[in-house]
Amino acid sequence: MSSYNDAIIAEFRSHGGKVGGTFEGAPLLLLTTTGAKSGRQHTTPLMYMPDGDRWLVFASYAGAPANPAWYHNAVAHPDVVIEVGAETVEVTASVLDAAERDRVFAEQVRRYPGFGEYQDKTSRVIPVVALERRSA
Repeated sequence: MSSYNDAIIAEFRSHGGKVGGTFEGAPLLLLTTTGAKSGRQHTTPLMYMPDGDRWLVFASYAGAPANPAWYHNAVAHPDVVIEVGAETVEVTASVLDAAERDRVFAEQVRRYPGFGEYQDKTSRVIPVVALERRSA
């Protein structure tokens, strides 16, 4: 994990889910996945879009040519954990189908135009992943 992400994670956890800097005021969660190859736990800060009982996250990777590691991990091991505010929630990750993805992604670009810039930088379609609370 990068020291940049480490600092965001530490600030998030010590301030009840709030951070300053680049992400100040943005909806941010921490996603903990199990490594697809390593089996180790990895935590990644991500912007999200609330959608009813779901949290939607975007595998933008700042427009890199490949999907981020957290995306591969969530596809391989969809039972993941998120931290939202001061709450920790067990969720199941699922990749949105093309039509729903396009609708949701367009809304995210409307809210945060940088996501459109990420899509413009890459030839891949940036996946959108729904995180839904697991039943007890």
